[in-house]
Amino acid sequence: MSAVANPATVAECLRVGAGFSQGDRNWIAEQFATLDARLAGFHADATEIEVSVKDREARGQKVTLECWIAGRQKIVTTSSEEDLHAALNDVRDDLRRKLNDSKTKQEPRNNKHLRDTGQAEATPDEIDLDGTAARVDTETV
Repeated sequence: MSAVANPATVAECLRVGAGFSQGDRNWIAEQFATLDARLAGFHADATEIEVSVKDREARGQKVTLECWIAGRQKIVTTSSEEDLHAALNDVRDDLRRKLNDSKTKQEPRNNKHLRDTGQAEATPDEIDLDGTAARVDTETV
């Protein structure tokens, strides 16, 4: 992976939505700090994260974490845990898993189109007895 000039971090990309106040932002950013390593591969100016909660502190509260990264599909994770701290940890861990899955889908080994570019197959006369491709040297005149 190429190095990113301005890597994304939770502190830089996090927005708080419905159910949270700006006062909650620092506390939530601390909870999500473990995502920084995963987000570092993306540009900060092309990454957004928003967390919101519906019916906070009520029996049926629902925490939603949304992540937008340029060039990728939006990722949404939700949790219905009754404890807010547990719900935040749940959506954070789910987002990490989905980011890993998204990265894996875009790697060449899982994408035939990317894998096939630039690699020529060996011709039958270039293959050794053990089935591996042999190096073929050309003579210079």
